[in-house]
Amino acid sequence: MLRKPLVIAICALLSSSFSLADHIEELVIVGSHNTRTIDVNSALIISPDTSQLLRAAPGANINGNGPLTGIPQYRGMVGPRIATSLDGHQLSPAGPNWMDPPLSYAAAGQLESLQLYRGIAPVSIAQESIGGAIRVVSNKGDFTETDKFEFDGRLIGSAQSVNSGTQLNAAVVASNRHSRIKVAAMTEQGQDAKFAGGDILPSEYERQRYALGYGFRNGPHTIQLDYTYSDTGDAGTPALPMDIASIEGDIYSLDYQFNPSEGFTLNASLFGSMLDHGMTNYHLRPVPPTALWRRNTTDSENAGFKVTVNLEDDSGQWAIGVDGYEEDHNSDIDNPNNPMFFVTAFNNAQRQIIGAFIEREQSWGDAWRFELGARYNNVTTNAGVVDGTPAMMMPPAQMLRDTFNNADRKQTDDNLDLLAKAWFEASEHIQLYAGIAQKSRAPAYQERYLWLPLQATGGLADGFTYTGNIELDSEHSRQLELGLDFRNGALSLSPRFFYNDVKDYIQGTSGEVAPANMFVQMMNNANSSNNPAPLQFNNVDAQLYGFDMDWALQLDQQWQLSGLLNYVRGERDDIEDDLYRIAPANTSVKLTFAAGKWNVSGESVLYASQNKVSETNDEHASAGYGIFNLRGSWQATPALQLAAGVDNLFDKEYAEHLSGINRVKNSDIANGERLPSYGVNIFARAVYVF
Repeated sequence: MLRKPLVIAICALLSSSFSLADHIEELVIVGSHNTRTIDVNSALIISPDTSQLLRAAPGANINGNGPLTGIPQYRGMVGPRIATSLDGHQLSPAGPNWMDPPLSYAAAGQLESLQLYRGIAPVSIAQESIGGAIRVVSNKGDFTETDKFEFDGRLIGSAQSVNSGTQLNAAVVASNRHSRIKVAAMTEQGQDAKFAGGDILPSEYERQRYALGYGFRNGPHTIQLDYTYSDTGDAGTPALPMDIASIEGDIYSLDYQFNPSEGFTLNASLFGSMLDHGMTNYHLRPVPPTALWRRNTTDSENAGFKVTVNLEDDSGQWAIGVDGYEEDHNSDIDNPNNPMFFVTAFNNAQRQIIGAFIEREQSWGDAWRFELGARYNNVTTNAGVVDGTPAMMMPPAQMLRDTFNNADRKQTDDNLDLLAKAWFEASEHIQLYAGIAQKSRAPAYQERYLWLPLQATGGLADGFTYTGNIELDSEHSRQLELGLDFRNGALSLSPRFFYNDVKDYIQGTSGEVAPANMFVQMMNNANSSNNPAPLQFNNVDAQLYGFDMDWALQLDQQWQLSGLLNYVRGERDDIEDDLYRIAPANTSVKLTFAAGKWNVSGESVLYASQNKVSETNDEHASAGYGIFNLRGSWQATPALQLAAGVDNLFDKEYAEHLSGINRVKNSDIANGERLPSYGVNIFARAVYVF
C-alpha cells in the first residue's frame, strides 16, 4: 500500500528542506512543452460539462453519455488512455462506467485554464499518456508583496434555455506576501434537455462543489494545501444502463516547492481522493419490473505522490523525478425489492503504479530545439474474490465465479516509454516539427477483473456486456508525428500529421468465453430480452492516423477568421474492421469582431458522415451535419462582464456520432437510436470581479 510510506516520505522531505529566508518565490508551473491552453475566463461555454471546452483544441472531441459525463477523445484515443490531471494530480473515477470522468470534478467557474498537451505528451507530465495528456489549472489566487491582507473575488452566474439550466460560482481570496486563503462554492442544476423532436430523457442534473485552499510561502519555500468536496445528485446518463443517483467525495492535495537559487527547483506533491457513487435503473427512467430493478453502489480510494527536480542551464533544462499512484475500487449491485439478490462486481480491485522519469529540453544554436525523455513504470494489479446470486443459481455464472476466484489475480507489468521531439526554425516564419515515441498503458481494472457479463466498461456505451481478461498484456504504441508552425503577419497555422501503431490494443472480441455466452442466453430466455452475446476484453493490433490543424487570419485590427480541421481514422490490424466510436472528420470556422469593450463571433461547425464503423461493436453509421453558433460579450465596467449567445441558432435536428445510443424507453427517441444533440439554446452569463 502506498499511503503510509508516501506520507512519511513527503513529510520527511518537507521537514528537511524548510527554513526561513528573505527571498520570496511563488509556486509556478515550469516548462516549455507544446500545449494548447484554453482560457476558461474568456471561453463562453455554459455547459456544466467542462470537457466541452476541449472542442476549441485541434484533435480533441468528446464522447457524450450524459450532461455531466463527457469523456475526452484525442486523435481517436479515449478514457484511461488519456492522462487527465487536476493541477497535476491524478484522480480515478468512482464509477466503473465512468459516469464521473476526471474532468467532471473540475468546475469551469473555478478554473483558470484547460491545457491540452498537443500530440506526444512529455514523460514528466503523466505516468501513462499513450493517448495524450490534459491538465486542469485551478484559480488559487495570488500572493501580494506586502504584509497587509488584500481581498479579491469572482462571482459568475449563468443560465440557458435548452434545459432551464442555471449555474452560480463564487470564490473569495484573502492574501498577503506570505499567505493566501481561498474559499469557493458552486451550484448548478438543469432539467431534461430539448431537441427539435422533443425531450431527451433523462438528461436532468444537479451538482454542488465546495473548495478550500491555503497557500504559504517564505523565502524559497511555497506550500499549497487544497481540499474539495463534490456532491452530485440526480443526473441522467441515457447512453448507459443506469443513471446517477449520487456522487460525493473528498479530494485533497499538498504541494511543496523549493527554489533556493536560479536554475534549481524541487516540486513535491501528495494527493488523493475518497469517492462514493450510487446509480440505479429505476429512479429517473421508466421503472422496469420489480425483479429487474438494479442499484449499483461503488466507491474508490486513490492516493499518489510525485517528486520532481528541475535543473536549468544555459542550453536547456533537466526534469528528473519519481511518482506513484494507487487506486482501489469496489462495486456492489443489488435489488431493493429483493434482499436475496446481490452481485459483487468488483471487490478491492487495486491498481498501483510506481514510476521514474528523466527528461531533457535542449537548445542547439539558434535554430534547433530538442526534447528527449524516458520513463519506467511498474504496474501491479490485484482483486479480491467475488460472488453473486446468479453464481449460486446458474451453472454458467458459477463457472465464471470459480474460474475467477481460483485464478492468480495479481498481475505485474513493466513498461518503458521513450520519446524524442525536435523543432527547427527553418525561417523567420516557419518552424518544422518531428516527434517519435514509444508509449504504453497497462490494463484498467475493468478490463482485467470484470468476471460476470456486465456493461461496466469505462463508458464504452456500445450496449454489449463484457467480461474481463486477467491475462491481458499492456498496450504498446509506436507514434510518429510531423508538422509545422507558420506565422507570417496576419496568418498563422499549425498542421500536424500523426501515425500511431498500437500493439496489444485492448478491444472487446466475441466468442471467447463459453460460460459467459451461456449466461447471457439464459438471462435472455428468463427475461424475454435479446441482448447480444457478450464480448471479452482481449489484445489485438490497431492503428490510428490522421491530421489536425488550428489556424487564424487577422483581417484587420478588429476582424479575425479562425478555425480547426480534424481527421482521424482508427482500424484493427488483425481483422478487417474499424475501431469503435471514432470521431468523423470535422471543421469549424469562426469570424470574430473585437473592438473596445465588445467581442462578437459567429461560428460554423461542420461534421462529415461517419461510415467507418466497428462491426465488432455493432456500431451504426451516422449522417453529417452543420450548425451555427453566435456569441458576444460586453465589458460593461472594469469589474463586470456581460455575455450571451445562441448555440444551434437554426434549431438543427442532428445527432453527433460520439453522443452514444439511447438505452431508455422514451416516447421521443427510439430505444437503440443515436441520442440527438441539443436544440436551439439561448444562454447568458455575468462575471463580476472584486
